[in-house]
Amino acid sequence: MKPFLTALLFLFSLPAIADDRPPNFILILVDDMGWMDLSCQGSDYYRTPNIDRLASEGMRFTDGYAACAVCSPTRAAVQTGRHPHRLGVTDWIRSRFQRGGIGTPDKNPTEYVGGANRKLLCPPNPYWMEHEEITIAEALREKSYRSAYIGKWHLGDPEWYPEHQGFDENRGGCDYGQPPSFFDPYNQPKGKHETLREGIYKLPGRKPGEYLTHREADEAVALIEKWKDEPFFIQMSHYAVHTPIQAIDEIAEKYRGVDGKEDINAKYAAMVESIDDSTRMLLDALEKHGIDDNTVILFTSDNGGLDRDGKPTENAPLRSGKGYAYEGGIRVPFLVRWPGKIPAGAVSNAPVTSVDIFPTFLEMAEVEVQKGHHIDGVSLVPHLKSGGEKRIEREDLIWHFPHYRHDPGPYSILRKGDWKLIKWWEGGHELYDLKNDISEENDLAPDSPETVKNLDGHLIQLLEKSDAKFPRPNPDYRAN
Repeated sequence: MKPFLTALLFLFSLPAIADDRPPNFILILVDDMGWMDLSCQGSDYYRTPNIDRLASEGMRFTDGYAACAVCSPTRAAVQTGRHPHRLGVTDWIRSRFQRGGIGTPDKNPTEYVGGANRKLLCPPNPYWMEHEEITIAEALREKSYRSAYIGKWHLGDPEWYPEHQGFDENRGGCDYGQPPSFFDPYNQPKGKHETLREGIYKLPGRKPGEYLTHREADEAVALIEKWKDEPFFIQMSHYAVHTPIQAIDEIAEKYRGVDGKEDINAKYAAMVESIDDSTRMLLDALEKHGIDDNTVILFTSDNGGLDRDGKPTENAPLRSGKGYAYEGGIRVPFLVRWPGKIPAGAVSNAPVTSVDIFPTFLEMAEVEVQKGHHIDGVSLVPHLKSGGEKRIEREDLIWHFPHYRHDPGPYSILRKGDWKLIKWWEGGHELYDLKNDISEENDLAPDSPETVKNLDGHLIQLLEKSDAKFPRPNPDYRAN
């Protein structure tokens, strides 16, 4: 046979090129990473060259937000594209080892809760995200995607783990909010609850001392190898950088004493570096198999950093941190890379949030949202492809945390343009101009009663339309 005919037959025998397939998706969701915890975000302490590549080769959002200031609600919002309060998951879900003798009930609670020392009764938080919700993995089945969940799930008891919510593979997703240990075998041998003694579900120990973030990345790399010839969605949901603050000592040593930082800062910096290591491993695997250009990588965090006066992290110039209504609790890194589709090095100051991930991925995959199923997020695709030139068709962002966590109690938030209104359900408001006061130092509410009134009315209207449950006066409240 002539050489050119042999070559022609070889070309026809090759699998379809990437352009003939929908894109692959890798969603990197870090736990408790602060807005300033990356060098591409402005840090001169953390070393994140591989994560920085996602920004320099894609788009970085300066005003990226988590759907909640704590983890489980954001994780539910990421999976579904719906507000946490529409889902009913508005606080972090307690793991089985945190519930004492309470096992798995027959159904989620519906009765309001509160003691005599609280002015308000609050809607209950569930033990799981209901099966009726449609996850990204379930939606992408329409285009025959393979799907894997790696790392922290924190959305319910065993019957509600990722494999029961549409994922083909689950490597580590369970009811844990944090790992028993970051070192193989990832357990607490003397833990009070059997789940702590057992270690991380479907991520058994294999190499004593192996670091969890690297193990998660290794699992993802193996799946990329396995699925390189078919469309896939992998959620890399790192347990890091959540407590316990544990790190590889040799890596932490590089950061000790830098700028007067303490040992806990060095360990946290090493945890951040492990996320960067994982990102490098993923990028290398995509390049090795020639699918880098056809893979979307989105990087973000489930809430703001754990700000404890610089121990382990500092969110400045943002105010406060995880759990709080201020920017440090909800503003997070938000990076999207899709080579050849998103202009490299683009920076956008458009406000975006966790609920936008679901509709964005679906549009990229050309999957239609199920008819009659309400999605709260908006697709970022036109904005991304235009390098930020095309406006995102949305005026408002809202948050709803109807629980007691920090003083002064339950809150809701509206961001409308540059205005940010915080509504405290026990009474009172705070108002900030984020364009001129990103640190939320100047509360304008006392001098802007009309603006507060209008924004508050708009917030309540939006919450009502999205099925929010509001705190109620507690008839049994007794002031101290």
